Amino acid sequence: MKSSNPVLARVFDQPGQYLTGDRMSVGGTVNKTGLLLVIASAVAAYPWSLLTEARTAELNGLLWGGMIAGFILAVIISFKPTWAPIGAPLYAAAEGLVLGGISAIMNAAYPGIALQAIAGTFGTLGVMLLLYKTGVMRATQQFRTGVIAATGGVMAIYLLSMALHWFGVSLPFVYGNGLTGILFSVVVAGIAALNLILDFDLIEQGAKAGAPKYMEWVGAFGLMVTMVWLYLEMLRLFSKIRGRN
Repeated sequence: MKSSNPVLARVFDQPGQYLTGDRMSVGGTVNKTGLLLVIASAVAAYPWSLLTEARTAELNGLLWGGMIAGFILAVIISFKPTWAPIGAPLYAAAEGLVLGGISAIMNAAYPGIALQAIAGTFGTLGVMLLLYKTGVMRATQQFRTGVIAATGGVMAIYLLSMALHWFGVSLPFVYGNGLTGILFSVVVAGIAALNLILDFDLIEQGAKAGAPKYMEWVGAFGLMVTMVWLYLEMLRLFSKIRGRN
């Protein structure tokens, strides 16, 4: 099995190597995903409150700290999946700092945009899950290859835009609110949504293969990574649309 989500792909790519003991289940993964979302939401309330109190310096510190901690934890869990029961909740807390801060800043510029992005994220999650469960969309090899390639392309564009930013060069279709910029964000959000199909499939296949119980945390973490990406893309998309008004 392959996935564009390296957190899931790295571990599930080892069929027939699981030890005896408690096994992974889809229900257990869903419960743990819900717990991670609750942790992220609870932590996000603090940086959100900082903006309302005009404590911007502290907010910026939490944003950078959350991003660095989240990245480190993602690397650790990817290479040490047995640490996921501890690492995944810590990652959710770190992302809560990031998402709470970014959401507060964006919501101050465009009131109500955070709620729009949340609705868009969970609405997309529900639609993709329905499409997967009804068999309309399946993680075939061709589908998987296409999503992985598209995801890699998006990451390459973002890395290029970050590098050019250091030289004072901006890519209009990435940051601009013109029609091209909006279309780019729609496409990227769509690619993020397609990654959910791969995550659903990897979790289902892991449960069928009898993966160890800790893999529920890995699966929940992988879904969290994709949902964070999707939420940020929703924020970007809605900000571009509202910025045109």
